[in-house]
Amino acid sequence: MKTIAIFDIGKTNKKLLLFNEQYQLVHEETEQFNEIKDEDGFGCEDLSALTNWMKQRFNAVLKGHEYEIKALNFSGYGASFVHLDKHFNILLPLYNYLKPYPEALHKKFHSIYGNEKKISKETASPVLGNLNAGMQLYRIKLEKPDVFSRIRYALHLPQYLSFVFTGKPYSDITSIGCHTMLWDFEKKNYHEWAEKEGIVPRLAPIAGCCDIADYIQPNILAGPGLHDSSAALAPYLKTVNEPFVLLSTGTWSISLNPFNHSPITSEELQQDCLCYLSYEGKPVKASRLFSGNEHEEQVKRIAGHFEKPPGYYKTIAWDKAVLEKLKKEKYSLEAHSSRTMLKTSGFEKRMLNEYKNFEEAYHQLIFDLAAMQKKSTALIINSQTIKKIFVDGGFAKNPVYMHVLATFFSQFEVYAADVAQASALGAAIVMHEHWNENDLPGQLIRLKQTNED
Repeated sequence: MKTIAIFDIGKTNKKLLLFNEQYQLVHEETEQFNEIKDEDGFGCEDLSALTNWMKQRFNAVLKGHEYEIKALNFSGYGASFVHLDKHFNILLPLYNYLKPYPEALHKKFHSIYGNEKKISKETASPVLGNLNAGMQLYRIKLEKPDVFSRIRYALHLPQYLSFVFTGKPYSDITSIGCHTMLWDFEKKNYHEWAEKEGIVPRLAPIAGCCDIADYIQPNILAGPGLHDSSAALAPYLKTVNEPFVLLSTGTWSISLNPFNHSPITSEELQQDCLCYLSYEGKPVKASRLFSGNEHEEQVKRIAGHFEKPPGYYKTIAWDKAVLEKLKKEKYSLEAHSSRTMLKTSGFEKRMLNEYKNFEEAYHQLIFDLAAMQKKSTALIINSQTIKKIFVDGGFAKNPVYMHVLATFFSQFEVYAADVAQASALGAAIVMHEHWNENDLPGQLIRLKQTNED
């Protein structure tokens, strides 16, 4: 069976997946690694364990003779650099993007290169500390100048994954354009500050997402890898022929609009909007909410109050009558009337003893989350041509969430989208022309329309 192998490296789950020529998932294995500590004692990726696991598992599949691997590609999380010296030795830990950023360095940077609004607007990146990956390099330069001088290549994590097999250092536009503060979206080049600080010479040449990075064996080609959020969008861009918004849900709920080409505004940035770059190098306007995380935390609170197991919410069916009752009695929350995007839905302020059971409280939580989601997604729709909203990830499998969301977006067609391993599939299909002689299948995405009722 001819296949393409994909390493899909998330913050928690590391996966090796094989797709056949029809892009059906035929093999999957998952691993998790305990974090190690960086020099400050902050948890970070165990890069050595990850690298060794990738090599070992790929070789094991090759030796198994069950699959003929024709191609290999990679998707990985962003805001993370692997720093190599001139001999391609790793110099530093893979720093965790959640590590706090020194306020003094933040102030120093903006005193030189302009205020937060200016830089954020030019780079389409909200100010996010270490999540702005370019600022990690700025920090290394100022705090570890001797190490910085020895960096030959700072590789974004997805391109390091490719480097493990090809030995070829590359950058890619989806990683560069992912809230790094490195890319000037108007000039379509690295930002001036990165040039002046000597960072650009330490970034590897940019490869096209659909290019061949190298052949790792005479009959196995490897791609350069891409950022997982952009990879997850690729199946939709490849197969949907009309404008849409994708709401990708997980720990974060990210609304992605590849058809909104208006420059990002300061007001949008303040409400946690940003731009990604698609695998084609085109801006994708996005807005973010930490609502998956809030859902997880509040479900624990509801379960504790009503003495139910945390997973009890998965058994709850959509009940329109409950929603109508809540809308009459408990709708008046600041979150639903304020113009400003709030960090949470406001449900944490709700008194649980006002609800008669778990089901009622859970419908209220989903109602509050969906109300906040409407405001967040509306920020980036900005087009009369958008008629469809696709929801994938965890919330797409939640019937209560999908029905409530459909009530808030009644003027749109709202679909639950089922895409097996979306980021891995995206990394596979961008390499289609190089390894697969068949036409790209038209049914890569399974859609189920959700009605208000």
